[in-house]
Amino acid sequence: MTAGGPGMSGTKRARPTGYGHDPSANNAYHRRMTDNDYETAPTALDGDRLSQVLVALFRGVLHRDSAPQLWQGLLNLQARVRDYVAVLGLELILDEAEGYAFLRQRPRDPDAGDELPRLVARRQLSYPVSLLLALLRKKLAEHDATGGDTRLVLSREQIVEQIRVFLPETANEARLLDRMDSHIKKAVELGMLRRMRGQEERFEVRRILKAFVDAQWLGELDERLRAYRAYIGGTGSDAAAEG
Repeated sequence: MTAGGPGMSGTKRARPTGYGHDPSANNAYHRRMTDNDYETAPTALDGDRLSQVLVALFRGVLHRDSAPQLWQGLLNLQARVRDYVAVLGLELILDEAEGYAFLRQRPRDPDAGDELPRLVARRQLSYPVSLLLALLRKKLAEHDATGGDTRLVLSREQIVEQIRVFLPETANEARLLDRMDSHIKKAVELGMLRRMRGQEERFEVRRILKAFVDAQWLGELDERLRAYRAYIGGTGSDAAAEG
């Protein structure tokens, strides 16, 4: 009986080049594989990480401090994420300094053919929520100018006091506070505020707010606030006339 098992003859086969009794050749072979293939070729683990990062981005904003492992995965796979979402008509907005990332619909190309359906829905905000976000953005700019802690944390009372001066006066304080809480809750849902763990009455102003209220808009804020006051005055007059 010849050696080698089923389907093999007893003829001794030549060893592949790079193996055998020459350790240097064997080591060189493995070094070439590591440099050229292992480090650059996508692995199953990379595929899993890519899926996790994409799911997180499609769900909403990805924050570095909230999900550090996903954030690092995004940095490592950034090019592949951009390529993937580009096929869907989206672009990745990533700010490494501020620590946030999100997906945005790419501007429509007028020379392109049929427009892709929107995957990122537009959100129409109410006047009070828009006002709240504008005031929070102004507060964040003032906080950054002091050069202190990068995190801005406000109490519920501080937030309420900022916005209530721009809202119509009412004798029903409880109802006003309920409305304020609903506006704050909406800001939390949008990812602009984060409720502090174990401190239900305190909120961190998320730095992604800077991406939605840019410096130019902020520079025009005083004029916009005057318009808000005029809007409130008109609303109050209308309400009085109706009464």
